[in-house]
Amino acid sequence: MARKEIIDEITMKRAITRITYEIIERNKELDKLVLIGIKTRGVYLAKRIQERLQQLEGLEIPFGELDTRPFRDDKQAQEDTTEIDIDITGKDVILVDDVLYTGRTIRAAIDGIVKLGRPARVQLAVLVDRGHRELPIRADYVGKNIPTGHDEEIIVQMSEHDGNDSILIKRED
Repeated sequence: MARKEIIDEITMKRAITRITYEIIERNKELDKLVLIGIKTRGVYLAKRIQERLQQLEGLEIPFGELDTRPFRDDKQAQEDTTEIDIDITGKDVILVDDVLYTGRTIRAAIDGIVKLGRPARVQLAVLVDRGHRELPIRADYVGKNIPTGHDEEIIVQMSEHDGNDSILIKRED
């Protein structure tokens, strides 16, 4: 299996900054925003976006962590480790994940969000959109579109979890 770095630390940081600016531009009422990171790497991305929003706009945007495993149709979870202590009813929720692929994780995330309340709107921010959707789901904010084959895998590495920031593509030989 060959691995190749396709996004380095600097390019990843720029993509996250671009996503943050797009969020600012498309949301008139930033004080209504709630960022929800999808575990695991989506949480780190959401925290980075939250930090950039604080730097750029001086706002402390509420943040939560969503465990989608209890809502998946292909996996069973023993426990729900969701940590959302915010009332999301009437809020503009931005779900944040590292990679958008088939759309199944996002479908599960929406089920998890709706269980917690009725947001005014749900948006999706992803670092990588690799295509191959099985469900009619699209991201509102995309760091990088990386078309892939079904025999390829996108690996997002984040310093908080993996020790460095990069995006790799893994190909079956």
